[in-house]
Amino acid sequence: MADPQSRTTGKRLAVVGAGAVGGAVVDLASEYGHTITAFADSTSAAIDPNGIDTDAVLTRKDETGTVGESDSSVAVDATYDVLIEATPTTLGDAQPGFSHLRTALERDRDVVLANKGPVAERYADVQQVLHDSDGSLRFEATVGGAIPVLSTLEDISPAQVTAVRGVLNGTANFILSRMATEGINYEHVLAEAQDLGVAEADPAFDVEGTDAALKCVILANVLSTDNREYTLADATVDGITNIPGSALELAAEEGRTIRLVGEATPTGVHVGPRLIPQNTALAVTGTRNIVQLETTNAGQLNLSGRGAGGPETASAILADVSRL
Repeated sequence: MADPQSRTTGKRLAVVGAGAVGGAVVDLASEYGHTITAFADSTSAAIDPNGIDTDAVLTRKDETGTVGESDSSVAVDATYDVLIEATPTTLGDAQPGFSHLRTALERDRDVVLANKGPVAERYADVQQVLHDSDGSLRFEATVGGAIPVLSTLEDISPAQVTAVRGVLNGTANFILSRMATEGINYEHVLAEAQDLGVAEADPAFDVEGTDAALKCVILANVLSTDNREYTLADATVDGITNIPGSALELAAEEGRTIRLVGEATPTGVHVGPRLIPQNTALAVTGTRNIVQLETTNAGQLNLSGRGAGGPETASAILADVSRL
């Protein structure tokens, strides 16, 4: 049997996006045998075809707010085998993520996405660019952070999966968990979550269900058997902002709780609060995520773990690089 290490070839990576995820990829790449040849934030870039000094650029980012002396736009034209697109998710035209992806694929390079925008809002455009390229595309990190949702779907075959549902946003789940266990109202728990760094200063993307919906849209696109493209506009979405603490108390009296559950099938996407029995798989607590796959021949499969975080999401990105 061949040594697994013999099948792993180090890649030259260009990382666009210097937030928690992009920074973690740069920090961890060498552990996986890869070299970072370009690293860009929104205003600057560090470029070296022989490999940048990752410790130095990360320190510079912390101290000065920039990663290098070059303009950020040159990163996608640098020397690399794989482009890691880790800029913030944007809706509608999914820019600048889509342009970064297109440039790399037009150069016949491979692309790994952490950015949900291109595959949630412009899936058909992405597939067209991919069709005309000798490069490959993977996007495990766009759904469920460290949880291997898309690779499991790929292994099973999307045609054998009838539905995917789950708790796909850690911020919303933390808030609902705390409301249920402590009897605190939404506003107080949100403030706590913001103090702990679990919720953003503007939490709308999470608590209104948009983040979970984007993940479910991506899943619906992967599951689609008739080449239909789904976008956020096709999803039915309700958030958690109007759930009173009394609703969770009443649910508990009946042995149930409330979770923000998203569901994707080959025919649609729905996200909203759902009453579920306590102590069942979907009743994960804190910031954990869970995904359930309903399959034709294997029954129900449950995948659970950390759905966000820099190192966690970076692990999914680097796993995709290995799959390439």
